[in-house]
Amino acid sequence: MMTRSLFAAIGIVWAIAITPLTASAADAEIKIGFAVANLRANFFHQIKESIEKAGKEAGVTVITVDADGDPATQVNQVLNLLIDPNIAALIYIPTGSISAALPLVAAKAVGIPTVAIDRNPPGSPADTFIASDSVTGARTLGAWVVQQVGGIGKVAIIQGQLGTTPELDRDQGFNEALAEAPGMQVVTKQASAAWQQDEGFAITQDILQRDPSITVIFGRADALALGAAQAVKLAHLDHKVLVVGFDGDVTGLKAIQNGVLDATMTQRPQQIGRMALHSALDLIAHKPVPPVQLQQTTLTTRENVAQFIDNHP
Repeated sequence: MMTRSLFAAIGIVWAIAITPLTASAADAEIKIGFAVANLRANFFHQIKESIEKAGKEAGVTVITVDADGDPATQVNQVLNLLIDPNIAALIYIPTGSISAALPLVAAKAVGIPTVAIDRNPPGSPADTFIASDSVTGARTLGAWVVQQVGGIGKVAIIQGQLGTTPELDRDQGFNEALAEAPGMQVVTKQASAAWQQDEGFAITQDILQRDPSITVIFGRADALALGAAQAVKLAHLDHKVLVVGFDGDVTGLKAIQNGVLDATMTQRPQQIGRMALHSALDLIAHKPVPPVQLQQTTLTTRENVAQFIDNHP
């Protein structure tokens, strides 16, 4: 159900749409709004650092707002950005699937180009969408898991936010890999609300109490996998549980180096941030920009993790 604040935001969208820009706006400095879902997530924090660095190099001002995981807060933040007549483009990482399209609708209503990162609302997509190729990445991870357990395993999956682009894509890719191995059985899936480590811990505790014979756990994000690994350790099982994640967060990479996690797929947040800023500038200049720009991820295990800790892509 849509909250009262979101209903109010819809009214503001139309108010913005019929409000003319001031004559001096074109002569002012270029500003780019960056609305991020949650800067507590290392992946998003790295993207922020990259966007702001690229903006400084390009001589533009980046105005960053952090929703701290709250959709209503993010809608209001974006609408406040759009009131500024000097905002020339919007870079947007939605908090989730609920109301995710509204900020893009608002930006398009006033002719502001949009760049979506990581999550792209299907009903009202951004002018360009930049993300990791999570389908291919999860398929690669799944194939590695199958190989590690000899094609036989009982799999538990800790999902991210349901309905979001990364959750849907990682589900598709991992399922495609497991479909090639009849001995791999997904026995349970349970969704998190915010991709957080404490959720991964609590969900895994519940899963292992119901079925301690689980041999593989896929946390759809490194934070979820880290929580799962903690729960597995405390369970004192009599067998190895392979725990894998997805993201290549700094904490996840160090956990792989220390043997806490077995593998992850490392994303390229620094590259994604640079691409987002440059794409925004191209859109402002009316240059052609591909509607979708997917980036490769890298299977990361103890054998190759050091390079990503030293220099994250």
